[in-house]
Amino acid sequence: MNHFVLTTILPLILLNAAFAFNDNNEEKNNKNKDTSDASIEWLTFEEAVRKSNQHKMANRKKVFIDIYTDWCGWCKKMDRNTFQDSAVIEYMEKYYYPVKLDAEMKRNIVLNGDTLKYISRGKRGTHELALKLMNGNPSYPTTVFLDERFNMLTPVPGYQSAANMKPILRFFGKDLHKTDQDINEYIKKHRGKNQNDKDKGKTDKKKNKKKKEN
Repeated sequence: MNHFVLTTILPLILLNAAFAFNDNNEEKNNKNKDTSDASIEWLTFEEAVRKSNQHKMANRKKVFIDIYTDWCGWCKKMDRNTFQDSAVIEYMEKYYYPVKLDAEMKRNIVLNGDTLKYISRGKRGTHELALKLMNGNPSYPTTVFLDERFNMLTPVPGYQSAANMKPILRFFGKDLHKTDQDINEYIKKHRGKNQNDKDKGKTDKKKNKKKKEN
């Protein structure tokens, strides 16, 4: 499996960086939908870094980042379905610091003197941190997995059902990416059948972006 490193950001993070401040069927048929008060305790990117730095490397978790926008319909669907699944919540709490990152946030993030900021492009723009995490290819939602040292494991663009998300969370959470197992084969084997998996990988692009001609 290929690995990527956010070379312009991540080495700085581990130096104790200083920060500036539809389809309703899935909802009805999601058998794993959590019925308790449990929910994912989302963090900001800065909070995840601070939490990580409070622990020795052996006790640090990986980082899960949900990159979204307010206008992204598929992002909202993941919030309603995928992130309400009891097993997804359990894996997230056990293995990850879960981060919600608004790709269009206006707040600057300062990492040891380097300022990452919102870049305006026409009617909309994108934050530099989100662009780096998505390898310069913004699409929403995009899920990003980072290891305990904040090195990139992989970005996963597009909508992911709970059935598809669970094996991905397990794959990285249990360090199976360090073995010779293929992630696609692992997902295929452990995903199981899901009648709504037709939505897998769907994304919303920027609203003001012109449609590509075929």
